[in-house]
Amino acid sequence: IFSLQEPHPYAIRPESGPQAGGTTLTITGMNLATGSKKDVQVSVGSQPCNVTEFGDEIVCITGPNSKVESVKVTMDYGGTTVSVPMRFSYSENPTVTKFLPVNSFSSGGRNITVTGTGFELIQTFSLVVYAERPEAGKLNLKRFDGKLVTRLNKTTVVFSSPPILEDPENYNITTIILMDHYHLVVKNESHSFAYVADPTFENFTDGIKKQVNKLINAKGSNLNKAMTIDEAQAFVGDEPCNIKTLTETDLYCEPPEVQPQPKKRQKRDTIDNLPEFIVKFGLREWILGRVEYDTRVSDIPLNLILPLVLIPMVAIIIISIICYRRKSQQAEREYEKIKSQLEGLEESVRDRCKKEFTDLMIEMEDQTNDINEAGIPVLDYKTYTDRVFFLPSKDGEKDVMITGKLDIPEARRQTAEQALNQFSNLLNSKSFLINFIHTLENQREFSARAKVYFASLLTVALHGKLEYYTDIMRTLFLELIEQYVVAKNPKLMLRRSETVVERMLSNWMSICLYQYLKDNAGEPLYKLFKAIKHQVEKGPVDAVLKKAKYTLNDTGLLGDDVEYTQLTVNVYVQDGGTDSVPVKVLNCDTISQVKEKIIDQVYRNLPCSQWPKAESVVLEWRPGSTAQTLSDLDLTSQRDGRWRRINTLMHYNVRDGATLILSKMGISQQPEDNQQDVPGERHALLEDENKVWHLVRPVDEIDEGKSKRGSVKEKERTKAITEIYLTRLLSVKGTLQQFVDNFFHSVLNSNHVVPPAVKYFFDFLDEQAEKHDIKDEDTIHIWKTNSLPLRFWVNILKNPHFIFDVHVHEVVDASLSVIAQTFMDACTRTEHKLSRDSPSNKLLYAKEISNYKKMVEDYYKGIRQMVPVSDQDMNTHLAEISRAHTDSLNTLVALHQLYQYANKYYDEIINALEEDPAAQKMQLAFRLQQIAAALENKVTDL
Repeated sequence: IFSLQEPHPYAIRPESGPQAGGTTLTITGMNLATGSKKDVQVSVGSQPCNVTEFGDEIVCITGPNSKVESVKVTMDYGGTTVSVPMRFSYSENPTVTKFLPVNSFSSGGRNITVTGTGFELIQTFSLVVYAERPEAGKLNLKRFDGKLVTRLNKTTVVFSSPPILEDPENYNITTIILMDHYHLVVKNESHSFAYVADPTFENFTDGIKKQVNKLINAKGSNLNKAMTIDEAQAFVGDEPCNIKTLTETDLYCEPPEVQPQPKKRQKRDTIDNLPEFIVKFGLREWILGRVEYDTRVSDIPLNLILPLVLIPMVAIIIISIICYRRKSQQAEREYEKIKSQLEGLEESVRDRCKKEFTDLMIEMEDQTNDINEAGIPVLDYKTYTDRVFFLPSKDGEKDVMITGKLDIPEARRQTAEQALNQFSNLLNSKSFLINFIHTLENQREFSARAKVYFASLLTVALHGKLEYYTDIMRTLFLELIEQYVVAKNPKLMLRRSETVVERMLSNWMSICLYQYLKDNAGEPLYKLFKAIKHQVEKGPVDAVLKKAKYTLNDTGLLGDDVEYTQLTVNVYVQDGGTDSVPVKVLNCDTISQVKEKIIDQVYRNLPCSQWPKAESVVLEWRPGSTAQTLSDLDLTSQRDGRWRRINTLMHYNVRDGATLILSKMGISQQPEDNQQDVPGERHALLEDENKVWHLVRPVDEIDEGKSKRGSVKEKERTKAITEIYLTRLLSVKGTLQQFVDNFFHSVLNSNHVVPPAVKYFFDFLDEQAEKHDIKDEDTIHIWKTNSLPLRFWVNILKNPHFIFDVHVHEVVDASLSVIAQTFMDACTRTEHKLSRDSPSNKLLYAKEISNYKKMVEDYYKGIRQMVPVSDQDMNTHLAEISRAHTDSLNTLVALHQLYQYANKYYDEIINALEEDPAAQKMQLAFRLQQIAAALENKVTDL
């Protein structure tokens, strides 16, 4: 007879483990060995814990749990339940964020570093590789186990890749990390861990490598395919051979100074006691042959070496002294010459660096004050939409949609207008419009440019019913998404404007964001534009090469050190009052550049569209009582062979404080054939008028004769050290940084005003992703990026004249393009790997790009968390836009242009309508035939 003692558990270890289970849990206490192993049952929460060891301590393996939670641990001894005072915490399963390297030779042994989270929860790690032939499937599945090398810390473990089959390319390889009971397939940014076939090495010729050079060369193939110079090992005998180079076909290593002894295991079968050369990649070794050091010198007796070496050395020294004495004076002259050249170069570099540093400290003055005084010159809605929709067309400003000219004879205008109104009603039939668009897009000759133009016409024609326009756009988008999902390329959607609906989206965003631009984002964008313009005009700008000293674009950088001085001239405007206007100019400015700066200052309170053109005004200089007309080219222009230099203020010797008079050009002075010089000087400009230069004469165009006559010294003096000039990019970037940041913050901050259209369309994209089971966040990110930042903001950034009444010079446009590219880079999720060979434009904002990327991510997340915009609210917003602006647009002209497409593809459209049951019921083909008959007396089948 015996009595059972009551068990008393005290503690558990560990106190936490992964949700997947598999944690070896040890329970300590008193009298735990009561009964037998089969009598005790352990539960962790609601999950059984499989008992593996029974004694003074109970050991069990935890099961999986569905939630992250803290649970009780209980022990059941034949119906008697006792609880452990400590609780066990189920934590989130571990994750793997990165593994490097991403491949291994099939012989294995490569150290694989795995980084992730939650590794501290795991007790046992292992790496398992499964290989199966595609045609055999799981019946031929083979398993290979790798071992854990070390646990570096809570986030990093290192495995050794296991050896597998010799031909891994013929198998599907799956690599899994086993963490207790949690299995994780190894992937790194969509790339699985891969095995490649082992490299091959060529054995030494005759089995022996004569070591006469400093390095031993081993040849082979695919040597660096899954191995780096730091991982590879080479040995000469027992001693390491230090690897210096590893390429696809060559390995070079530096052997020990003294020939090593062969390994002990080699001595019995080693010829002449030579050590073997061994290469080791992971677990595999290659013996390529033996190494024989050149010992011929050491075999020669010392009493012979001294005379053989010393006598020639003494003879060489004597000859050298004689030669030195003969050429000492010549050498001294050469030395002084080189020294002088080096000192000149050093002085030049020092001066330039000092000058660039000074330029970096220059800041713009009064920029904000000027903007506050003049206001933001936002274009009216019609001009804005005209420029966004139609300015990029082939006709530009002369496009019929911008001019508003309806090309219909007056006698038929009334009939035509009635027919166009009927055509408008037809477009408001969803069945007709969808058929119309599909038919056009099915025509091979309906080009991408035509699709863009057609969509813009459609936007204007349907502007009166933007709710209907939005419904059409949604319908077409649903079709487009379906196409890309079926083709399994959803990421490519919205990449380009290759369909009508994609351009409709661009126009829809432009319409819906106009008020937002006007009220919110317009000011920081305009200040950025003005800041760039101010910075560019602060330094020389080559009027011919379109390059500037101060720019963000390295290709537009003026790579020469142009001497210049800032002048303040007092300008009187004819019929403009008695007060002069002080204007800051540069003495290296062309006369046209001076005119533009004067016009910019004098008329700054007027819209740019009302300013006079530089070629329509005359600039006169009054050094005394007489006036001299200034022009870019005249009879005084500097000539050099076929070349003529454009006149500057320096050419005319205009000084600081000079008085200039700006007057409108008279009728008799109007330029002809685009000549910008006054009539008396025109005859001097007829010959080779295109051979002109301003600040820098093109190097490849210099007269051949003069180039040959020029001295080497002169050529060296004109050679620019371009790396020094790149510091100007940093100077401009630093000055403009606050303006760039302000713009980015204004359009990428969900805590500020977010246009309802953005929230509405982003939610639409989220809904479609969910509907089509697209869980890849990269795909959704790309859709949103292509629909708003890249489709709208980049376009406005590159073309500020689309929204503002401004003139954008090419040099300013070049800097805006750099900022636009930075904006595009910030909106992509791909990592931008930079190197010394990266373009300067990329390196310029390399430090800021990560912050900008985070802004975009936060912006998208913030919008997702906002209160949804209902269809009713969106339709109300769209109706307000329609009411406010439709009357100002050239709707009738748009309808007439749209009809031209209906006329061009008339038969195809009629056939499509007759084949569509819905269109047949509404007699849409008949209605189109009636409109065609009214517009151009087309014969109909009535």
